[in-house]
Amino acid sequence: MGAMQTHAMSKRLTAEFVGTFWLVFGGCGSAIFAAGFLSTPTLGAGAPVHLGIGFVGVALAFGLTVVTMAYAVGHVSGAHFNPAVTLGVTIAKRFEWKDVPGYVGAQVLGGLAAGGALWAIARGRDVFDATGNMAANGFAEHSPGGYSLMAVLCAEILLTMFFVYVILGVTHESAPTGFAPLAIGLCLTLIHLISIPISNTSVNPARSTAVAFFNGDGAPGQLWLFWVAPLIGAAIAGATFHLITGVDRRDRDITGEVALEDVVVPDGVDPDAPRAL
Repeated sequence: MGAMQTHAMSKRLTAEFVGTFWLVFGGCGSAIFAAGFLSTPTLGAGAPVHLGIGFVGVALAFGLTVVTMAYAVGHVSGAHFNPAVTLGVTIAKRFEWKDVPGYVGAQVLGGLAAGGALWAIARGRDVFDATGNMAANGFAEHSPGGYSLMAVLCAEILLTMFFVYVILGVTHESAPTGFAPLAIGLCLTLIHLISIPISNTSVNPARSTAVAFFNGDGAPGQLWLFWVAPLIGAAIAGATFHLITGVDRRDRDITGEVALEDVVVPDGVDPDAPRAL
């Protein structure tokens, strides 16, 4: 039984690593490589043409990373891909505290691996300067729109709170089956449409950590806010969701499965196999 649990946890942590890697690589990669892309004039004819995807494209990219990877590995790990989400669902009693360090560690490592990959690819262009150009989050002079520390703090708390509310709501058994990843991805897209100009949008400490140190330019020194604010927002959502909605599923994780500790698994049965509600 212990070996089976260890194997199951290994698969879950790998899924969180891969999912967070994809979120950072796809989301931040779209901002780094495609947001403001200019075409190169052919044979010197005409001026460069702006072909970038802009804020809307970057917002969609972040949403699509969550949708695609939630469908791919959500049945394995619950598709958190975000330390704030892990904290929120744990406070909501849908996840075990003992598993939180492993999940957060896998998410941060997956994000850093993606940040390293983005940095390595970006350096393949001679004119690229990583300093200030790695889609890092920031406030004050490092906010895209020059928003203050307090403005960014409030935005990140509120947006993360609503993000976790949506996650907790769409994973309820009464929600349409199979559509949770779409709702979560669309919510993340909306969040980015609101807040890219404010903070470059975090709502995810692993995403912020992933690129801060490659970006430099003040991002490492401001990273604390993009841990504190999302964690506060997620904690509020986790603590209040059942009070606001009357929906109390605190005996189940966000995959819709009863907690492993609450199930008696016969010898020879894989404890990681999906269980009916």
